[in-house]
Amino acid sequence: MFATPAYAQAAGGSAAGGFAGFIPIILIFAIMYFLMIRPQQKKIKQHQAMVAALRRGDQIVTQGGVIGKVTKVKEDGEIEVEIAPEVKIRVVKSTVAQVLSKTEPAEAPKA
Repeated sequence: MFATPAYAQAAGGSAAGGFAGFIPIILIFAIMYFLMIRPQQKKIKQHQAMVAALRRGDQIVTQGGVIGKVTKVKEDGEIEVEIAPEVKIRVVKSTVAQVLSKTEPAEAPKA
């Protein structure tokens, strides 16, 4: 029935002890950010830059595994891809997974 002196002293608790309980949670969120969220954001930015740089003549692979050559880049987020001679399909730009070979930009004709 009686509390021992050790329990009586521990029951008092200070205000700093409450904040110290949140430090592990804050550290977990910081580690999660640097190990998971930040690399994913970086990967998304690289993919967006790759998609924005698509040009006619680029050899691409879609997320579905279709390999083809870009024949037309449309402004509405689509590209036209030739997967076989005279066989063209429309593909959403964001589904391009990889660019296999880039074409060099055409130089402006010299006057």
